[in-house]
Amino acid sequence: MSGYWGRMMRRLTTEAEELDADDLSRTSSAAGAQHTCDCACGEEVTLLGRLRSVELCPREAVATLEAELFDGSEGITLVWLGRRRIPGIEAGRMVRASGRVAVRDGRKVLYNPYYELQRSL
Repeated sequence: MSGYWGRMMRRLTTEAEELDADDLSRTSSAAGAQHTCDCACGEEVTLLGRLRSVELCPREAVATLEAELFDGSEGITLVWLGRRRIPGIEAGRMVRASGRVAVRDGRKVLYNPYYELQRSL
C-alpha cells in the first residue's frame, strides 16, 4: 500500500513518539542540519532538534546547564559550563546547535555550543 492511503494507515498504526521522531528527522534534513546518529567524536556539527530536558548540574568546581537535544535520530547532551540558566533554553524548545562533538560517559556531548532558538514545528 503506497501513496495517500499508505501514509494514512501508517499514521493511524504508529506510535506518536515514532511519528514525532520522523517529523523531527525530516525537519532537520530539510534545514540542512546533520543527524546526531551520523556524528563522530571530534567532528564539527550543526544540529537541529527539540530539547527533551534541561537541568542545572552543580559540579564540584563549576555549575553547568545541561540539555538533551533530540533530532529524531539520537539524543546529544548540550553542556554550558558556568551557566545556571539561559533564557529560552527550556524543554520542548526547538534549537539549532553548533560545536565540536565530544564523548562523555559513552554519550555524545557538545560543550558550550553556539545555539539559535527556533520556532516550533
